[in-house]
Amino acid sequence: MSNFEYAGTFRLGRRAVKRLGYGAMQLAGPGVFGPPKDHGAALAVLREAVALGVDHIDTSDFYGPHVTNQLIREALHPYPDELVIVTKIGARRGEDKSWNPAFSPDELRQAVHDNLRNLGLDVLDVVNLRVMINPHHPSEGPIEAPLTVLAELQRQGLVRHIGLSHVTPAQVEQGRKICEIVCVQNLYNLANRSDDALVDSLARNGIAFVPYFPLGGFSPLQSAALSDVAAELGATPMQVALAWLLHRAPNILLIPGTSSVGHLRENLDAAGLVLSQGVLARLGSMDAKAAA
Repeated sequence: MSNFEYAGTFRLGRRAVKRLGYGAMQLAGPGVFGPPKDHGAALAVLREAVALGVDHIDTSDFYGPHVTNQLIREALHPYPDELVIVTKIGARRGEDKSWNPAFSPDELRQAVHDNLRNLGLDVLDVVNLRVMINPHHPSEGPIEAPLTVLAELQRQGLVRHIGLSHVTPAQVEQGRKICEIVCVQNLYNLANRSDDALVDSLARNGIAFVPYFPLGGFSPLQSAALSDVAAELGATPMQVALAWLLHRAPNILLIPGTSSVGHLRENLDAAGLVLSQGVLARLGSMDAKAAA
């Protein structure tokens, strides 16, 4: 058994996937725009991830745009039966590299078809609706109209499962009244824990929570505390941050991204890192110390 399998599995739609997956966003060029600096290296990371046993890859056709999906297809198609590819719709990229809402019915339908074409699939395993009411943070507002469009595409057989991204707890509840929600993807890490209650609520309901930016938003004080723990454990700060998330709740699925095979292996090894109750308490109090 490899280290990252020690973290176990959690259900994502129709399948149980290993709790450490891979996020493809960093395979595109700077600013998640344009082609990668090293095309061959990008393909190598994807192939190594699957060779090491990763069975959950997160992507979107607006990464690049189109770049990461085309790389995934080139590297891995035809896909292993056990591989779950999760994508997202609801945004588009401007020529100035901006991130813009793309919420109209036509834009949502086109996004699903773009993902299908560029990934080389007949049906998408999981599609997350990225809610862009405010591009900087989740903001309240109705999601019934766009989610109904996505649910119709599901009924047409183009999408197996639906998730939500960049949403509030109230929007999650709105969404669950429209269709089954199998995952929620929000900003969450040791330093950004406003979704603590949502993580626990989703766990009670058997819904996966997928945090992005697992090492974002740390102050110098927090970074020092994290580095101290990492040094004591003979690990990297990123490995400790990922291990904390795996310990935090059983429904958390991780999708750390990297364009380096070496960093990929380090990330997957984080699943083998055992954190004592004392270490968990120290790490869990980090953001409280910074706010004091």
